[in-house]
Parts: sequence; C-alpha cells; structure tokens
Amino acid sequence: MTSVVEQYLARIESGCLPLDAGAVADYIPELASVDATTFAVSLVVHDGHVYSVGDSTLEFTIQSISKALTYALALRDRGVEVVDAHIGVEPSGEAFNEISVDHRTRRPRNPMINAGAITATALLIRPDKDGQQPTTREEWAPVLDTAFASILEFYSGCAGRQLSMDRAVYASEMATGSRNRAIAYMLQSFGVFPSHPQAAVDLYVRQCSVRVTSDDLAVIGSTFANGGVNPRTGRRMVDGQIARRVLSVMTTCGMYDGAGDWVTTVGLPAKSGVGGGILAVLPGQLGIGVFSPRLDEHGNSVRGVRACRLLSEDLGLHMFTVARESRVTIRSVYDGRELDPAATERSVRDATFLRAHRERIRVLELQGDLTFSGVESVVRRVEALQNRTDVFLIDLSRVGVVDDVSRRLLVALLRTRRDGAAGWVVVDPDGVLSGHGAPPRAPDSTPGGDDVAVTSSSAEAVEIAETMLLGRAERSG
Repeated sequence: MTSVVEQYLARIESGCLPLDAGAVADYIPELASVDATTFAVSLVVHDGHVYSVGDSTLEFTIQSISKALTYALALRDRGVEVVDAHIGVEPSGEAFNEISVDHRTRRPRNPMINAGAITATALLIRPDKDGQQPTTREEWAPVLDTAFASILEFYSGCAGRQLSMDRAVYASEMATGSRNRAIAYMLQSFGVFPSHPQAAVDLYVRQCSVRVTSDDLAVIGSTFANGGVNPRTGRRMVDGQIARRVLSVMTTCGMYDGAGDWVTTVGLPAKSGVGGGILAVLPGQLGIGVFSPRLDEHGNSVRGVRACRLLSEDLGLHMFTVARESRVTIRSVYDGRELDPAATERSVRDATFLRAHRERIRVLELQGDLTFSGVESVVRRVEALQNRTDVFLIDLSRVGVVDDVSRRLLVALLRTRRDGAAGWVVVDPDGVLSGHGAPPRAPDSTPGGDDVAVTSSSAEAVEIAETMLLGRAERSG
C-alpha cells in the first residue's frame, strides 16, 4: 500500500511537472542532450528511511553540488586553518562561474563559486615527499588518480553506496573548460593557489562528473543533517563542527546570486548543480534531493526550486520557523493490556474475550507541536504495527498544535486505514485534528463498527476501542 507521505510527494510532482520554463545547460555539450522532461523528488528522514517519486533512480552528474562535499573533505583532511587561509566564507552575490576574488586578500570569496571550489579541490592534491607539487601531466596523472579515489570514496560514503564517474561528461567538460582554467591561472598569478592550475581543473571536472540519483542527494543531505553521520550506514563522514560549517556556507552561498531569495522563501541550506540537481538539508531532521534538468537564469533547476518551495511551505521546513516541537513526537506506544478496562458492564463472554485479546488494541500517545518530521514517524510506526493491531487508539491530549500538512497526513492515514484491518479511536480534547480548536462532538461511529471515532474523553476512547474489538471478533466468526 502506498504511504501517505508518498501520496503527498506525488501531489508535489503533479504541481511541478507542468512547468516547462528554463533550458538545459548547453555550454557542456554532453549535458545538452539530456531528457529535459525527467523529474524526481526524494526525502530521507532522520533514521535513513527514503521516500521518493518520479525518476528517483535515474543517474545524472552531480556537477556543482560536489562543491559542498569537496569543501567538507578539505576541511576534514587539511584542517580548518589551512582551508581558511585559501578560501573565504563570504557570499559573493555573483554567478557560479564569475571570475571573482576578494579585493583585499585575493582569496576566492567562498567555496560554492567556481574559484573557491577549484581551490578546495587543489588542496586535495598532495605534494610529494619533498613538498613539491607535480608540474607536468606525467607527474600529476598518478597523483590525481589517488586524489580522485579519495574524493569518490568520500562521496560514496555520504551517499551510502558506491558511486562512479561519467567519462563522457568528463571529456565534454574538459574540452570546453577554458573559463575554469582561466580562473585557476588567475588565482595562481595572485600567489594564492596551492597546486598546478591544469591539474586542479582536471580533478575538479572529475568530481563534477560523478553520477548520482535524487535518492543519493537526499541521503547525502541527511548525512549532513545528522551531524556528519550517514543515517543509513551509521558511518561518520565528518564531525559535527564541519557539518555545521558546510551547512552555514550552503545557506548563504549555495544558490549563487539567487541565495537571498532562496533563504527567504525556502529557508534551507542547499546546493544546486547545472546537471539539474538540488540538495537541501533541514538540520537535525532530513535531507532532500530533487532533479529536473531545465535551469533558470541563476543555473538552478526550475522544477527543483518549485518542489523545494512547496515542500518548505507545506511541511513547515523553513529553518527559522518557530515551533514547540518535541524531540520525540511519539511519547509512548503500548497495547491495550496496559489500559484500565472500560466501566461499561460486559457479558461474561465479552469480558473473557477482552481479557484474552486486549493486546490487539494499540495505543500511541503523541506530544508537542506536530510538524512533518514527527508525523512521518507516526505514519511509519502505524504501518509497522498494522498486521498485529485490530484497533488503534491515538491520544492527542498532549499535542499543542498540528500544522496543516501534518493534519492532512493524519487524516489521510485515518481514511486509508478505514477500509483496512484496523479501527481507529482518536482522543482529541482540544480539537487539534479538526484545526478548529474546539473539543469534538460525540463520536459518530456505531458500536462495533470499524469507522473512525473521535472523542474528547480517554475513558470513552477505551470503551469505543473495546466495542470495536468485540464487533470485529463477532463479524469474523
């Protein structure tokens, strides 16, 4: 059965597919031939669970999204002081390929524009035992192979699977990369470049040519959301301080000259690539990967930006949204044996049945202000328990506020299960599920029915749950 979260993502897909504005990147010939109609959205939540719609297993080249990863790797392997001596962290307000440096220090302004990204890559080209950098193609070929193996291993660790390079895209970019070579030589002329310009550009193009999927981007995003630990593999890729620094720079610089509008409307650390991908992160909660090749004037995916805006607005993902969300939405899960029996007088037969089968009632107590990440965990817990449950009792008495999308997900969950195996009883004394802030009316379900019952009373909820359980037993013979 399709998850209610996947049903929501399908609506996001429907809202984005009609957009046909923008154009694919044609300054790299190999990218000009991609299918512009493809589209995918993937979410990876805090424990590594993946939700996706569309062409989520289709590989494309990571392109400039690699800048964030290589910056993280350089910070890890070379240290913050060394990296800061070569690359700033200030927004440039310029296009991704602008030939731009700080006028005072002559350093690239940040690692998300090409000048800074090529410098970060150059820092990974290690000198020989005498401290000398390779100066000829014959000297740097094996050095670059070693450096790229390190980059690919790091990217793969963040994605949780082995990645590879697209050699056709690599060759295409090397044949048309004059501007990047000019940037590298300019930096060398200022005396701030740590390697041979042509070697650095070669390695930079290799990293841009790594193939990923939207699922991969979402897993990478969740790795940084999780403080540098891949939630699917448990492997630590960077420490928490490096993850925080990378996300900070992504927030201010990751979307180039469109960063201000992005932070205002979407409010997530993000990085885009001219291959059509966008990686976005909600720290502590989830990673997002989107893919669609048509780009806007900033070099960002048109459909991808739209998808991220919808996700941020609907799911309350803006990082400056203030909510009293509990770190643990599910306060407690237990079965009906821990409930006090209803005061209703039962026949001996019914009382005996309830004593023997009360574990088929499952109670979920929720707490805090419910946003997407919390309700998503509720949805998955219910899906995991449904084969062992005849009646779910959901207690919202400790819930303060439910945002709109979380309310829709909960209602969709109730409606989906109405025709399934379980009955539903919801304790909602403050009317948070209806959104009206008023206690609900008496439940509409008939005794023994499998409808959804909403009540303001915990005692009444137990009585209804027991009656539903008895009714199901009677119908099943």
